[in-house]
Amino acid sequence: MLIKPVADLLMRNTDHFLIPADIVANVQTDNNLYHAFLVLTKIKYSRIPVLDNGGHFEGLISLPLITEQMLGFDQLNTDVLMKKRVCDVMETEVKTVATVTDVETTLHLMVDNPFVPVVTADRVFRGIITRREFMKSFNFLAHEIGKQYDMIEKDFSVSEKAK
Repeated sequence: MLIKPVADLLMRNTDHFLIPADIVANVQTDNNLYHAFLVLTKIKYSRIPVLDNGGHFEGLISLPLITEQMLGFDQLNTDVLMKKRVCDVMETEVKTVATVTDVETTLHLMVDNPFVPVVTADRVFRGIITRREFMKSFNFLAHEIGKQYDMIEKDFSVSEKAK
């Protein structure tokens, strides 16, 4: 659990955390891999959300997932890009958060992910929280916590009695 001063300072910037769904690059479950490959290559991201036709979050697609499908024994098979659909290869076991105010869960997920999808209880995709935006808040916290709160330095050195 985050201590109150840290949580309070992080919560001040939650309105900047969410990158809304309507401006997040994504592909549809029924798109072919060729389309997903083009989108990922053009936007220069390695992974993007996959949505169904109703805007519900279904998973993530990445360049490695696509290129794995093209690898043959001695050459690349690009024909597979037109034949297979995103839903055939996408990652479906993706951790999400329901709200930008779930700072602690988001923090844990950001350790291994450059972004965390924000998805409602009925799987509607609301957008993403990026590690970049989160780190801006930590930068703010690191510079402001001493100005906003009285900080008492504790001595954590090992005493002679404990040896």
